[in-house]
Amino acid sequence: MTAPNDRRRRLLGALLPLAAASAGATPLRALVTPAPAPEREGAPLAAWQPGWLDIHHIATGRGNATFVMFPDGTSLLIDAGASLNGLDVSVAPRPDGSRRPGEWIARYLRRHLGRAGLAGLDYLLATHLHPDHTGDVDAASPLAAAGAWRLGGVTDVAEQIPIYTVIDRGFPDYDVPLRVDAPFANNYRAWIAARRKAGQRVEAFVVGSAAQIAARGHRSAATGFEVRNIAANGEVWTGQASATRTLFPPLASVARADWPNENQCSAAVRIASGRFSYFTAGDLTSYTQDGALPWHDVLGPAARAAGPVSVATADHHGMFDGLSADVVRTLRPRAWIIPSWHIAHPDMLQLERMFSERLYPGPRAVFATTVMRENLLANGRLTRKLLSHDGHVVVRVPPGGDRFYVAVTGNADEHDSVRMVTEQFAA
Repeated sequence: MTAPNDRRRRLLGALLPLAAASAGATPLRALVTPAPAPEREGAPLAAWQPGWLDIHHIATGRGNATFVMFPDGTSLLIDAGASLNGLDVSVAPRPDGSRRPGEWIARYLRRHLGRAGLAGLDYLLATHLHPDHTGDVDAASPLAAAGAWRLGGVTDVAEQIPIYTVIDRGFPDYDVPLRVDAPFANNYRAWIAARRKAGQRVEAFVVGSAAQIAARGHRSAATGFEVRNIAANGEVWTGQASATRTLFPPLASVARADWPNENQCSAAVRIASGRFSYFTAGDLTSYTQDGALPWHDVLGPAARAAGPVSVATADHHGMFDGLSADVVRTLRPRAWIIPSWHIAHPDMLQLERMFSERLYPGPRAVFATTVMRENLLANGRLTRKLLSHDGHVVVRVPPGGDRFYVAVTGNADEHDSVRMVTEQFAA
């Protein structure tokens, strides 16, 4: 009889050649021990249950979108990317190009909120103003029904689903460190201005707060849940009460070419339920121009503030400037999730670090939302270790928060069919 580990190695080793055979092929299921969970492979993903924390990494192939259901039913959407990049450098839209990415995201939210008996989105957090996080628009993008802004990404979601509170890193002036002047940013600000005029809630992200994104009590749930705002705009939580510290020097003392960019100002949060914790930070980076600009590393201090976590995203899509060795060593999650969609996602060195047991010991599961065939080929030595490279990645934390598992569901349609379920991991 073949040993389970030998079977697993052979199966994962076969992943790359099969993926290379067809850019649109369905990835193989990882050979893992099924969890005693409400999931059944081939069946639709089970509905959220009161007391559970669900974190859905939605794989549209067009940017980041993470949908979180708190144990009490409060809902949070982190970003709603809608890149308009061409198919030569980006994954083909998932499920297909018949709708805009923001429309697919909104439909995903409606399905899962509806199955939980809920309606409306409690919070939208826009980590920073880039098309793959808040949505791109062009002259072909339709106008919103109620205002002079176009539909794409977050504005598409808002057109279909009521949003109680919008939070972002730039409100109200959007001039830190400087105002982004581009169609996607102008469109987002026009939508925000209309929300304010209508008396709807918009808030600036408050670094250090554990009360801004709070459970709203839709269902009864045990205590021990928290969303902590870790970093934004070069400000980082110290780990003490709600105190913060500033990383960026006075900009008047810095050459304009070295000013922090939009990525380095991204908002970062840690979500905790019992012993379980999750860290995500938009496009925060750790690259310092090879040591010349140490304060450009915001991801490192943010990771140290968050501390070791159960699950983490490979921020900035697993690009070259994202995870430093120190960040990986600090976070040391049991599962990594790469929000990938571009030909450059993920970078080989980033994969090397995520899989490295020199940086921290023990096994780890690594997932990617969508990876282009060209990247699978170029980085095959490491991408064949991914447990999934095309599909929605859903982290589920049962009540108590002492364990979790990951389910991958299909993104070629709206059936939410379970492709694989991992074993249950200790939080």
